[in-house]
Amino acid sequence: MGKAEENKQHKLEALFNNAYELFLTQGIEKTTINDIVKKAGVAKGTFYLYFTDKYHIRDQLIAKTADKLFRDAYRAMEKENIPSLEDRIIFIVDYVLDCMRKNKPMLRFISKNLSWGIFRHAITKSLPGEDISAYNIYKKLLLDNPDCRLRAPETMLFLIIELASSTAFSTILENDPISFDELKPDLNASIRAIIKNHTLSREA
Repeated sequence: MGKAEENKQHKLEALFNNAYELFLTQGIEKTTINDIVKKAGVAKGTFYLYFTDKYHIRDQLIAKTADKLFRDAYRAMEKENIPSLEDRIIFIVDYVLDCMRKNKPMLRFISKNLSWGIFRHAITKSLPGEDISAYNIYKKLLLDNPDCRLRAPETMLFLIIELASSTAFSTILENDPISFDELKPDLNASIRAIIKNHTLSREA
């Protein structure tokens, strides 16, 4: 990578990092593009080279955050001896939610702004420096378990994400209707039920 490209990448990362910090501390609605570029130390024109508005950079930040969480969870799972697909998916969900429990501002940011469209874009596009998308890692997870054949694996993923993210938001941030620790066994049982419902019989 040449010096000009390195400079562009540095400015882009500065925009990402400082926008993320501002969104977490003062919220998206109260954050202006002027706030972002001033904190990042770049010209306003530089912002518009990469993004159309603050909601565009928000979506990209959600994509980056979701992608990193999934990749970190997958790497941690690979270090464990977890043979079944059900247990592997439960491990990944637990890992991601545990990260969010430790970083409640991140959970609030993602949960309030996450849509399936944004998440789907996040996991199906390879990010700079990554060879494959997070969705391809998900497909690899399925291929690594050939004895477990699934119908509609993308629908299954959607249901698990919607269930985990919505319940985590209420229980982790608000302890409503119960604490996350109390909910966790039922959440995991529900995820297992979703996986079983999408698992084809050996005769199918």
